[in-house]
Amino acid sequence: MHNIKIPGQTESLLRAIGTLGNEMNTPAYAVGGFVRDTLLNHPIAEIDFVVVGDGPSLAQRAREIFNGHGYVVYPKFGTASFFRESLKLEFVSARKESYRNHSRKPDIEKTNLKEDLTRRDFTINAMAMNLSQKKFGLIVDPFNGRKDLAKKLIRTPLEPETTFSEDPLRMMRAARFASQLLFTIQSDVLKAMSSQKKRLKIVSQERITDELLKILSHDRPSAGFHILLETGILNIIFPELTRLTGIEQRGRHHHKDVFEHTMKVLDNIANDTDNLLLRFTALVHDIGKPRVKRFVRGEGWTFHGHERIGVHMLKQIVPRLKLSNAFLKYSQKLTGLHMRPIQLIGEDVTDSAIRRLLVQAGDDIEDLMTLCRADITSGNPKRVKKHLANFDYVTRRMSEVEEKDRMRAFQSPVRGEEIMEICHLEPGPMVGQLKKRIEEAILEGQVPNDHDAAYDYLLKIKDEVMQ
Repeated sequence: MHNIKIPGQTESLLRAIGTLGNEMNTPAYAVGGFVRDTLLNHPIAEIDFVVVGDGPSLAQRAREIFNGHGYVVYPKFGTASFFRESLKLEFVSARKESYRNHSRKPDIEKTNLKEDLTRRDFTINAMAMNLSQKKFGLIVDPFNGRKDLAKKLIRTPLEPETTFSEDPLRMMRAARFASQLLFTIQSDVLKAMSSQKKRLKIVSQERITDELLKILSHDRPSAGFHILLETGILNIIFPELTRLTGIEQRGRHHHKDVFEHTMKVLDNIANDTDNLLLRFTALVHDIGKPRVKRFVRGEGWTFHGHERIGVHMLKQIVPRLKLSNAFLKYSQKLTGLHMRPIQLIGEDVTDSAIRRLLVQAGDDIEDLMTLCRADITSGNPKRVKKHLANFDYVTRRMSEVEEKDRMRAFQSPVRGEEIMEICHLEPGPMVGQLKKRIEEAILEGQVPNDHDAAYDYLLKIKDEVMQ
């Protein structure tokens, strides 16, 4: 047992829950991430409690006392949670759980505190803090988690094969914590992850994807993905990423390992933004390269059209990962466009080409440019400086054209209803054709982007189009 120092604003809350647990004859302990993050001086977003007894009953009484909101209870699993202001409090009955060989749902039974800590994933998460009045702040640490925190080591309380067999998702969590905390995974744990990786097939896709997104959310996502690659787990949960690995050479020509390039882009993006959609897109933006890789004599390795192939592949990848339609639309859009800004470099680039990119990217143009800048991973500082200057030029040109033409979220100033009235048309394909002709004329700079000019242009071309 060790003592732990609690921030003042949290101590009164914990003491109150400890007192309530004693009154209800259900001792409560703060556990897991709260203890770990408090010892690391990391911010606390939620507090998990283990209750030796009925967790949901204690949670409901605590919610009444603290006037909590957002109460959720899962009686079958012995868990309940609510929010006190913005702080999430989750209560779990002390339990042990395990998966059968082919089951996606764990078997759960109540137990004592020590057994509950034994079934935890890693030693750094297998610590509990006593909340009773006499022993408040004392840490129960049966597996030396505090020492592992000091060593920055991820280790399992039991033999790793046992820990991962009981809940295969813990292999994903190992990679996630390595990415979150930048800790090293013990070698025996890595070996067990490799040998047990096929057990992940019994875990639901939703839970696997949730861990993937958590890895993406941390400061250095590449750390987690490198571990998934090293252990062979990535080939099971996201084989398209594994296919990005490897370097081939023909004579003097070699291409970069696309996986390593992707990891650098991902970390670059993580330095710039917390936008999870953009981070996911950084992960998949080059996913089509293996399918179009060609060696062209005199030119070297090429990946022409990989962005179009990537857009097509995402139609299968995103639904398989059980991600939302927002992920699909956004990642397809930016993957399909991420080569366009570099093609707009040069003094002879027309306003029309700039307009088309602005229209296609719409409100996501800043995200697209962030992705393009993150895509510069050369180790040559002069080359990086040159590429960044090129993108600065494109950004200036876009600002000039946008200010002049107001192209963001562009569509024909003459709307469909007005076209039908002028041309005496019923709703149908012809209305769309006329509207498209107006939009094309504006994009090409033939007609200013205002209603009167577009109206006059419609009168000029309507008879020709409707023949």
